[in-house]
Amino acid sequence: MPEDLRDRVAGPVFRPGDDGYDAELAGFDLAVGQHPALVVGATGAADVIAAVRHAIGAGLPVGVQATGHGITVPADDALLITTRRAAGVRVDPADGTAWVEAGAVWSRVLHEAAPFGLAPLAGSAPAVGAVSYTLGGGLGVLGRRWGFSADHVRRLDVVTADGEPRRVTADEHPDLFWALRGGGGNVGVVTGMQFELVALRELYGGGLFFPGEEAAAVLGALLEAGGGAPDDVSLSAILMTFPDVAAVPPPLRGRWCCHVRVSSTGDPARCEEVIAPIRRAATPLADTVRTMPVTDVGTIHADPTTPVATNSRSLVLHRADPGTVAAILRHAGPSTSFLVEVRQMGGALAREPAVPNAVGHRDGAWTVYTTAYPHPDGPTPADTAAEQALLDDLGPWTDGGALVNFLAGAHVTPADVRSAYDEATWQRLVAIKTAWDPDNVFRINHNIPSRERTP
Repeated sequence: MPEDLRDRVAGPVFRPGDDGYDAELAGFDLAVGQHPALVVGATGAADVIAAVRHAIGAGLPVGVQATGHGITVPADDALLITTRRAAGVRVDPADGTAWVEAGAVWSRVLHEAAPFGLAPLAGSAPAVGAVSYTLGGGLGVLGRRWGFSADHVRRLDVVTADGEPRRVTADEHPDLFWALRGGGGNVGVVTGMQFELVALRELYGGGLFFPGEEAAAVLGALLEAGGGAPDDVSLSAILMTFPDVAAVPPPLRGRWCCHVRVSSTGDPARCEEVIAPIRRAATPLADTVRTMPVTDVGTIHADPTTPVATNSRSLVLHRADPGTVAAILRHAGPSTSFLVEVRQMGGALAREPAVPNAVGHRDGAWTVYTTAYPHPDGPTPADTAAEQALLDDLGPWTDGGALVNFLAGAHVTPADVRSAYDEATWQRLVAIKTAWDPDNVFRINHNIPSRERTP
């Protein structure tokens, strides 16, 4: 045990073989096994500073884990900082902002902001960490009205690769401010973040669950509805076979379905006009569209919260048409080993924020996301090949890139990370990385190398 480090942090320190080591590593995504040399359970900024300084002295790379979503690179032989103990949230209703610590999750922010009629631009899964989600850009169900979560950040407290804490804003270290909002944790460990909230108490949304056999008509109607939707309406759909378990409503158990997800921050009647073509496309098996408190936003997508080994693929589509639907349905069906999601972009997501950032693919029209169904032995090579075949077939509608937040799993390559950004953004990120982290200490992530390399 590195006694000097343990004496300098308030949280626990683990090394391989220690009681609690494996439990400390536990996170949502089980697909990437990790074997760090040290794990520091940070309780706040002081622990992060001590951990980074220790790693620098020991020549160890540094990784950060909040909830364990989106892991791509194992923290093998590294110092891994876990942040779940640093989960404070403070809402300032007068200023319309929230301050969160590194390990805070969206559900906590939603809860703290709701009494003031405010809400964060949370993701579709409120169990995800707010900081890590935002550093990757952050595409949530409110995004078409208000943009990416990263667009609303005001301040970041960061420990850089020299072990120094820094306040980062549009005026203080503006290069770091640009890079951290969309470029992930490549230039430092964020210990705290301040961001703007939006005025929102309720939204209109939920799910329309159709038989999978009607998917062609439903997805066609989804594209039609999305094309004319105002910015306050967001749409998506997922093709999946629901498990035959008690937690699933009886009409859906064991069935292959096309689940359309709807969210609107505007007039419910206007939303119903928008989704009318979808309702006419087929008869739903279940309909949960309703007015709900914003704290129930996670029920719209109903993303899983139980840890699984994911095997995901993703693309940004710059257009979509009936040929897109046909391509998807050539690969997705009741016997397919993976689910497929199509999620609408556009609206405010396509507009640059007042203070520009590194978020990529703002010109996207839709995203496509696939992931293999959970299996005790993990995804198989056949699963991987089947998912990739779908993405290959979508070539005419994409430039091959994906949003950073949707790149997950051990299969993610340096080329995949680079494709998340246009060339000018990538080159600027590399330059900032080289200036602030020349030794690539922070490389347990969607890594932007300190010196440009050919993937």
